[in-house]
Order: sequence, then C-alpha cells, then structure tokens
Amino acid sequence: MTAVAVFDAVFDRAASGVTAAFTARHPGGGELRFDPAVWCRDATAGDSTLLARCTGATLDVGCGPGRLTGALIDAGRPALGIDISAAAVRLARSRGAVALQRDVFDPVPGTGRWQHLLLADGNVGIGGDPHRLLRRCRRLLAADGRLHAEVAPPGTPAWSGTAVVQAPGGVGSTLSWACVPLDDLPALAGATALRILDTWTAAGRWFATLVPA
Repeated sequence: MTAVAVFDAVFDRAASGVTAAFTARHPGGGELRFDPAVWCRDATAGDSTLLARCTGATLDVGCGPGRLTGALIDAGRPALGIDISAAAVRLARSRGAVALQRDVFDPVPGTGRWQHLLLADGNVGIGGDPHRLLRRCRRLLAADGRLHAEVAPPGTPAWSGTAVVQAPGGVGSTLSWACVPLDDLPALAGATALRILDTWTAAGRWFATLVPA
C-alpha cells in the first residue's frame, strides 16, 4: 500500500467515525503516532494561536480534512489547502475549504507570493527530508512571508527517511516522513535560507515562525 493509499484509507475511516490512528516507526527507533480523527475535528486545542498569526493569504501544506484552511476561510482570510490524499481534499471541500489534490513539490498556485505557509500537525515531516521541504517552502513564500510550523518538543529524538506504517489495513506499507524537534530547528533553518522569528507553546504543542533569511 502506498503512502497516498494509507492516508486515503485512514481519512475515510476517521470521517466514518471508525478508529483510524496509526503509527510510523523509523528503523532507527523513532516513532510517531498519528490520529486522523483529531484532524477531522472543527478545532484542536492550540489551533487559535497558529491561526492568529495567519493575517494574509495562507497556503496550508498537507491540509488534511481542512480544519485550519476552513477556519481561516470562515474568518474571512484567503486560504488554500493542498494535500496528496483525494479523500482529505474531498473532506476539506465538504466543510467549505478551498483545497487541491497536490504534492507540495509539484507546481503550486501562487508560488513566491504566499504571505503565510502552514506546516501543522507534524507536517514539517512531509517527504522524509526536512531540508528539501523547507527549501521548497522558502520558494513558495513571498519575500516578506512567514512559515508557521509545528515541531516536536525539545529533547525528542530527530529522525528522517522511510518509516514503516502500522495502521488498520495498512500494515507493512511505508511512509517517507521525519520528526523535527525544536532543538534541531535553528540549524535546519540556517541551512535552508530561513531564520527563526518566534517560538511558542500552546496546549502541549510546540510551534515556530520562520522567515526568509
């Protein structure tokens, strides 16, 4: 089962009220647990602190079922969500969000003009190569744009590459992902033409805002 198929399956299960939590385990011992049911909610604790920083046109990378994209649109702010999962995009649109089925590394509308980018819910791990992802985000941003990323707590072991997924119906599939703790962010930002503007915590979640260096 491909990564896209895994996400399609878990989003469909979560939207139907069926348990859809899954775990990605890296060969080096790193582990991340995902719960799509949380992403399907209208709001999650800590979201408001993230959304408050999105004061202009926002690209929600890995938007999932459109929780954040929809909230921004409901607040009258322009936003677009992109996700590789057709199921996620369908769910996002059903809640009134504007969303496209798109890989962040493929052509994206508004490249170089976005005022804000979101990498929430651990999406800084997309693709399994944080350096590549942040370089791509830097190209998507306007010169004065801001990238708002959710990262792992300080002290969390960092890892990147291919993880094995353990999920309902998806045992044995693989996922290119990464875990980026706050401790690793300064070096990562410096290597990708970005700098850290701010960091904060809310509801047990850790966030950072980065801007072009």
